[in-house]
Order: sequence, then C-alpha cells, then structure tokens
Amino acid sequence: MDNRYISEKKVNRSQKKSAAEDTLRQTSNYTYILRCADGSLYTGWTNDLEKRIAAHNAGHGGKYTRSHRPVTLVYYECFPTKAEAMRREYAIKQLSREEKEALITA
Repeated sequence: MDNRYISEKKVNRSQKKSAAEDTLRQTSNYTYILRCADGSLYTGWTNDLEKRIAAHNAGHGGKYTRSHRPVTLVYYECFPTKAEAMRREYAIKQLSREEKEALITA
C-alpha cells in the first residue's frame, strides 16, 4: 500500500472531525433575557450569546436596548436549532413580568 495515500486519509479524517466540531460549536442557539438599566426586561435569541450581548451594550443590538443601556444577561437557554430558540423566545415574550422574574430566579 502507498504510504502517501494513508497519510492523506489521516489528514482528511482529521479535517472532517475539525469541521464537525466547528459546526457543532456554531449550531448552538440561545434564547436570552436581559435586564436593562431601568430594570425592564428584554428577550431575544441569538447563535452567539457573548457577541450579541456586546452588541446590545454597544448600541448595535435591538432598537429597544439602544436607549436602555447598559444591559446585563440574567437568563438564557440553549437549543440545537434556530427554530426551537425562536419558539422559546416567543413563549417567554407571552409571559407576564412576574412569570419572567420567576423564570430568572428559578
């Protein structure tokens, strides 16, 4: 057997593993709740939680949070798909403030 062929297969396997790991890291979707400077709550979803919170605090996030900075993360959930995160975002937005506070403190 040609050794060159074997080493190429090893490289390809490791490249596939790295690509799969990268894809796994990128497929996390989050539903989150922020507490704004005035005490109000903001709910949203994202696939990069740290980047999104930084964007909110820099004034590049949601329109609402631009005038309610700084914001702090008080709650989040992780989902494998965007659709699930968006469904959960909608469900949380339907809750009363008291129910959201209970979710945050639970």
